[in-house]
Amino acid sequence: MSELLQIGSPNQRPRQPRAEDLKLNFSEQGVKDLAALVSHYPNKKACILPGLWLAQREYGGFLSGEAIAEVAHRLERSYAEVQGVATFYSLYNVAHQPGRHKIELCTCLCCHINGAWNLRDRLVAKLGIRHGETTADGMFTLEEVECLNACDRAPCMQVGSDYYGPLTEESLDALIEKLRNTEESTVVQYAADVVKVQLRNGEI
Repeated sequence: MSELLQIGSPNQRPRQPRAEDLKLNFSEQGVKDLAALVSHYPNKKACILPGLWLAQREYGGFLSGEAIAEVAHRLERSYAEVQGVATFYSLYNVAHQPGRHKIELCTCLCCHINGAWNLRDRLVAKLGIRHGETTADGMFTLEEVECLNACDRAPCMQVGSDYYGPLTEESLDALIEKLRNTEESTVVQYAADVVKVQLRNGEI
């Protein structure tokens, strides 16, 4: 059996907590933001995607079973429905808790022919992790991703809300050191930025 399909693998779907164990962990601001988001849509079902981004912010960048259950509870949807949405889109972190900084390295055609694999190998050697893995100190998660739509900056990668490219091995090393000294989680900040944009009612 493929390692990716084994029970207990990092790709196991988040489990629904028992009803009696459900805890609501949204901050007071999170509750207010969800109410504002709901007001932008014709019904609560239409707010599942924004609600999940909000939960990713509120739960430290990770959509655990508890986070998904809270979104389902607050939007009056079933756990299965919300989980199905969360696990469909790759931008939601459901497989495992990501590191403080998630490095998303584009390996599509333009980046590939401009040296993305060399950068990937350098990251593997420098961080000691491969695709989908997180460093032991919880600092970095590495993911190889599809096109980031920044082919003019190939090879490029995304960390949080920021794109970097064209990258060289030297600029990559400098960026890693900069991120090591960045205490704020770029994973959480990215979710916060997405929510902030969604709250701009009528401005986008």
